[in-house]
Amino acid sequence: MKTKLTKNLESTLYQYCYEQSAYVVEEVSMPDKKGIVDTLSYQQLPDGSIEWRCYELKVTKNDFHSKAKLSFIGNYNYFVLPQKLYEEVKEEIPIHIGILIYREFDQEALEQADQTLRTPGFLTVAKKAQYQELQVDEKKLTSHFVASLFREVDKAKRVEKGLQLYPANKLYKELKKRAKKGYDIYHPDHNIYDRFIDDMQSDAVTALQEELDARNAECQELKLKLAKLNHPNLEGKV
Repeated sequence: MKTKLTKNLESTLYQYCYEQSAYVVEEVSMPDKKGIVDTLSYQQLPDGSIEWRCYELKVTKNDFHSKAKLSFIGNYNYFVLPQKLYEEVKEEIPIHIGILIYREFDQEALEQADQTLRTPGFLTVAKKAQYQELQVDEKKLTSHFVASLFREVDKAKRVEKGLQLYPANKLYKELKKRAKKGYDIYHPDHNIYDRFIDDMQSDAVTALQEELDARNAECQELKLKLAKLNHPNLEGKV
């Protein structure tokens, strides 16, 4: 499970890359068993060449010293770190690896902002990465990048469609299974079934009331028309 801080780093880095007109995707498997990079960006330069940038996000010292392979195979490679962690590990970072420092916006800055901020914090470049030749075949890397983009699009479409993807009988079985776990008879408002039934009944009552109001309005309109036909000189009276 990703921590809130990790998610904040991810969303801030995504916006950072987006503002540089780069295509970006998280958790990309590298060709030739080179591991999985946390974030990979693809940027086309004015001369038509492509720059690949790899970002590894670390939030704790244990995370930084993890035995997981660092997939620094790009033209430029960066660690993305909170300020506190950077101070603890900066001497251990290889000279050719760049460093982006994450800082969270304070509450006062959020309240005084003229518009809604798109990220929970911002990034600053503590050290620029040095250029290196791509460490894997570019065609293979492009293929892995596209596959990861498709994964994210598919995930977004599933979220958008929501429960439409699941047949009614499967939803019923899942709800029934959950009903057996911790049903609170003393606090029915805590139980999803009671809440669901209450909502359905409330919606049904509201719908019936709206229909009744509409039919009453139609009835009154018909009475008014009939009254005018029977009494042409009648003005606005039934």
